[in-house]
Amino acid sequence: MTYIFRSQRDLSSLGRRDVSSIAVRSPVISASSNDTHVGGKRPSFQQSSSPAVGASHVLRVLSLAAAAGLVVSAAGCAKKKPPPPPPPTVFVSHPLVSKIVDWDDYVGRFEAINSVDVRPRVTGYLQSIAFTDGQVVKKGQLLFVIDPRPYQALLLQAQGQEQHAVSEVSNAKIELERARNLLAAHAIPEQQYETRVANEQQAEADLTAARANVKTAALNLGFTRVTAALGGRISDRRVAPGNLVTQDQTILTNITDLDPIRFTFDGAESLYLKYERQNAKGVRQTSRSYANPVEIRLQDQPDYVIKGKMDFVDNTLDPNSGTIRGRAVVPNANYILTPGMFGHLRLLGSGTYDGLLIPDDCITPQQSDQIVYVVGGGGKIEQRKVQLGPLVNGLRVVKSGIKAEDLVVIDGVQKAKVGIKVTAKPQKITPPSPGSSPTPADLPPPPSSGTFAASPR
Repeated sequence: MTYIFRSQRDLSSLGRRDVSSIAVRSPVISASSNDTHVGGKRPSFQQSSSPAVGASHVLRVLSLAAAAGLVVSAAGCAKKKPPPPPPPTVFVSHPLVSKIVDWDDYVGRFEAINSVDVRPRVTGYLQSIAFTDGQVVKKGQLLFVIDPRPYQALLLQAQGQEQHAVSEVSNAKIELERARNLLAAHAIPEQQYETRVANEQQAEADLTAARANVKTAALNLGFTRVTAALGGRISDRRVAPGNLVTQDQTILTNITDLDPIRFTFDGAESLYLKYERQNAKGVRQTSRSYANPVEIRLQDQPDYVIKGKMDFVDNTLDPNSGTIRGRAVVPNANYILTPGMFGHLRLLGSGTYDGLLIPDDCITPQQSDQIVYVVGGGGKIEQRKVQLGPLVNGLRVVKSGIKAEDLVVIDGVQKAKVGIKVTAKPQKITPPSPGSSPTPADLPPPPSSGTFAASPR
């Protein structure tokens, strides 16, 4: 029986018990002279008739194999340990310093300052319409015509009664003068003279009433021409020609003035208290007595481009919602703004203060806290708990927690661990490029906070 050992693993896998077993089962094991040094063949072991010789030979082979394994292991252990990794690289910058003015954001709608329902002031049949639905009209412009013929007749009747009253006055004056002469001649009793005086006074009163009737008839005739009570945009006609319209009841159309236009909104009680505290400290004047500036944007506008000013704050808070009503006035020369339209308004919410600006990406939330990493003494990472403000031109306002001279980690925040040493490389803070984040028009209505900043230095 022949045993072939192909590698060191084959030799080292044999124990003493295996060797004894081989020796017992194979009386003599000897190496063939046909090895790789001579004939190019693998070494082989053949049976021999001497057990002692075979076993001792196997032990020598195993000893040599074990020695070779130790030499290889020692060579592996002699390798040097790899050098420690270099400190991680982070990019740092000082916060930008800027003059900050806070703005508080609100959602509201536009309202017309004046809105008029056009009603007829006389009863009659509608004869014609003199405007186009939805057009812009001027004050005094003709809108409707009611059939004037009945009122023309009434005016003529009143004028005739006026002439009759004029003649009655003339006759009464003549009679009074005659009675005065007769009384002086003692030709008539004094009672008859007094009757002539009363008749003259009654004629004068009838003339006054007749003249008033003429004026009333003339007014009614003029009211058959319905004109615009104010300038603005007119609604559609509610009644077609030929219909009977009733004095002071039938609504013919509606007119709203558009320039200027109001913007109404509701503010939280907390913001109202903030404004009153600031007014008491002299930091910001209340909108009750000062026209604080406002800026408005529409649903399709990313920027606040509409300028206006506050003109009213209500005297009570709504007990159900805990809000108070405010109102601003804005110009609307091109009539783009329409009553009922929604918009976003921001109102001056503070005085000017120095603020620090950093990118939002370098702020790490930790439960309810906001953390910023800075490179401190010895190039080691430190963390700072900060109080954040609103966004300014894509950068976050930091109200407290860091200083202007701190080196804030703005890139590589994931590598920053408190206490480790880092390689800090300077990098300039720049606001996000347009299109890198949603515009305000793409976002839902914001909470009551906003801000404005001058150019950072």
